[in-house]
Amino acid sequence: MAGIITKKIYYHDTDAGGVVYYASYLKFFEEGRTRYFEDKGIFTEELLKQNIAFVVAKANVEYKKPLRYMDSAKIITDVKNSGNFSIVFLQKVMKNDDLCCVAEITVVCVNDKMKPVKIPEKVKQAIRR
Repeated sequence: MAGIITKKIYYHDTDAGGVVYYASYLKFFEEGRTRYFEDKGIFTEELLKQNIAFVVAKANVEYKKPLRYMDSAKIITDVKNSGNFSIVFLQKVMKNDDLCCVAEITVVCVNDKMKPVKIPEKVKQAIRR
């Protein structure tokens, strides 16, 4: 099941023209993935205590329509596929029924030395639910 958060667009999210700055979408997607995990009972701080983290290895982002200062948007996050070491998320930013931005974000599970490690079984089970 997809995770959904609502995001109000603030001035600091925008460029000089009042349009959401392209890199701001990466922060929105990070918030969406964090909420997705939290909704499934997976918390970053618990993983970090186990020397486990998820880092972005690839981001394929397509910008469709602009968001502007004071808009409200939904960030929709779902898992497209997962393997032993990585998860590919499909993420969308919607304003009402308009698709503003879509991305495939690949995260890799790493240890405290930034070396790839297998995704913990608890995480695998949670994203299958």
